[in-house]
Amino acid sequence: MTATAHLVCFRVGKETYGVDIFVVREIVKAQEITSVPGASDYLLGIINLRGKIISVVDLAHRLGLGKAKIDRASRILVVDLDGFTVGFLVDAATEVLKLAPESIEAAPEELKGSVHDDYLEGVGKLKDRLVIILNPGNLLAEGVASGLATGEGSRAKALR
Repeated sequence: MTATAHLVCFRVGKETYGVDIFVVREIVKAQEITSVPGASDYLLGIINLRGKIISVVDLAHRLGLGKAKIDRASRILVVDLDGFTVGFLVDAATEVLKLAPESIEAAPEELKGSVHDDYLEGVGKLKDRLVIILNPGNLLAEGVASGLATGEGSRAKALR
């Protein structure tokens, strides 16, 4: 990254993650999620957000950290990705950070080739902790984004 990064930070498990603030539309309290039969394991279902139906992804499950437990601190990060909107369930929204380019490093070489290395945008270094910077567009299975964006077929089919 060559410019100052503005990140929306959140917790999943014990770790702090961040995504580019410019893809985050809003952060809402976790609400009742309607299951979609036949959907991918990591897809919790759909919600009605002010009249718009939005798919909700269990980010903990997608990252291989087990299934999320919804509690009072849980939030849904609503993000816009290339023409469609999706929600990511997180344990808590924590802060908005500005990180200088020198505070951000690429993902370590040891992670290259791992199953989830395409999810990682980089690592932000703070005085007392690290922030794992995610690429939210890569968190969805191939074909899901295009199916949601174009509206082709049923929503459930696009989320399988």
